[in-house]
Parts: sequence; C-alpha cells; structure tokens
Amino acid sequence: MTKILSAADLGRLVRQRRKEGGFTLKEAAGMLGVGVRFLSELERGKPTLQIDRVLAVLPLFGLELHLAPRGGPR
Repeated sequence: MTKILSAADLGRLVRQRRKEGGFTLKEAAGMLGVGVRFLSELERGKPTLQIDRVLAVLPLFGLELHLAPRGGPR
C-alpha cells in the first residue's frame, strides 16, 4: 500500500501505473472517457480536480482509494 500525502503523490502513482500498462495519455484518456488535459493535470498533481472524476480514473490503473484513521494500520 502506498501512502498518499498530496495530489502530487497521487499523480505520480497514476502516471507510473499508466506507463507500466503501456498506455499513452491519449489512449488512457480515450478509454476513460476523459480529456487528455484532465488526465495530464491529474498526473501533474493539480490539487483542484473533481474527486468524482479522479475516483472514476483509478480503476483503469488497478488502483482504489482506502481511508484509515490517522495513526491506524497502514
């Protein structure tokens, strides 16, 4: 499990998984039904993206979001 402390951390992880999957930004955006600009901004860690759109992107890269109480199991 990877601890995400910022939008930039999440973006780096999404970019890493996209590249591991062999997808270009354009290919991945097309499969997700989002614009290349949105996916690029997510990968660059833009902190003001809509959370529902971010959550919709994660499954393509084999990712899901889990929340835990601070100080709890990691």
